[in-house]
Amino acid sequence: MMSRFAIALLWLFHWLPLGVQAVLGAALGDLLWLFAIRRRRIGDTNLKLCFPQWNDRHRRRVLRAHFRAVTRAALEHGLLWWSSAERINRLIRIEGLEHFLAHQGQPMILLAPHFVGLDMGGVRLTTEYAPLVSMYSRMKNPHFDQLMLHARTRFGQSRLVSRHDGVRPLLAEMKRGLGLYYLPDQDFGARDAVFAPFFGIPAATVDALPRMARLTRAVVLPAITRQLPGGQGYVIRFYPAWPDFPGESVQDDVARMNRFIEERVREMPEQYFWLHKRFKTRPPGEPPLYS
Repeated sequence: MMSRFAIALLWLFHWLPLGVQAVLGAALGDLLWLFAIRRRRIGDTNLKLCFPQWNDRHRRRVLRAHFRAVTRAALEHGLLWWSSAERINRLIRIEGLEHFLAHQGQPMILLAPHFVGLDMGGVRLTTEYAPLVSMYSRMKNPHFDQLMLHARTRFGQSRLVSRHDGVRPLLAEMKRGLGLYYLPDQDFGARDAVFAPFFGIPAATVDALPRMARLTRAVVLPAITRQLPGGQGYVIRFYPAWPDFPGESVQDDVARMNRFIEERVREMPEQYFWLHKRFKTRPPGEPPLYS
C-alpha cells in the first residue's frame, strides 16, 4: 500500500518544473542525511578511504551534498517513467556525440559508472539514437522494479538482462546489434572479479569489460552523466573510444578502467555513489573495512 502511495506522489511530482523538483529533492536529501545513519557511515568510510587528505569538515560537506544529489535523482526518476521523449530530450543534453556516431553500427560497450545520473543518461540515449541492452539487479519492491524496467525499455526496443542470468544473454543481444550500457563498478564478491586499485585500495572489480570487448570485438566508449544545478537537468558526455583495449592483461585492463573512473570521480565527487560498500570484499588475509 505504501509503495503505491509513494508512486502516486512521484507521478504528481514529475509534473513540476525541474527547478522545483531539484529544490524539493535536495531538501529531502537533507532529511535523509539526518536519519539514514547506517548509509551515512558507509559513505563516510568510503570517503575516508578514497580521500584520506580531506579533513572531517570537507568530507562531511561532500557526503551531505551526495545525499542531496542521490535523493534528487531518485525523485526525478518520475521523468523517466512518465515523461514524453521530447521532455526527456530537453532536460538531458548530450555532449561528445561525435564519438558515439563515429562507431554507430559497430559492436559497442558504453562504460557507465555509478554516478547519480546513470539512469538519466541511459534512457536519454534510447529516446533517439539506439536500442541498448544493460544488466540490472532486481529491486526488492516489485512495484518499483516494474517501473525501473519500464523506464529503461520504454523507448527504442531496449532490453534488460537480470544479473542472475550472467553475461551470456548480454553477448547474445550484442550479436543482434544492440550496444551495451555497462555498469562496471560495484562489489559483487570475489567471483569473476580481480582485485584492482581504486583510489589506491584493492577493490574486487568484475573483469567482464575486457573479456566481453575481446569476445565481441566491441569498442569501449565511456559515457558519463552529470547532474546539473537546479533546473538545468543533466548532461551525458561521451569520451573518445579507448585505443588498444583490451590489452594483453585482464588485470591491467581492469586497473585502467578503475583509473578512468577515479578521474571522473575527482571531477564531481558528490555525484559518485558512495552509499555502496565498494570495498566489502577483501583480499585473503585482509580485515574488513566496514564496521
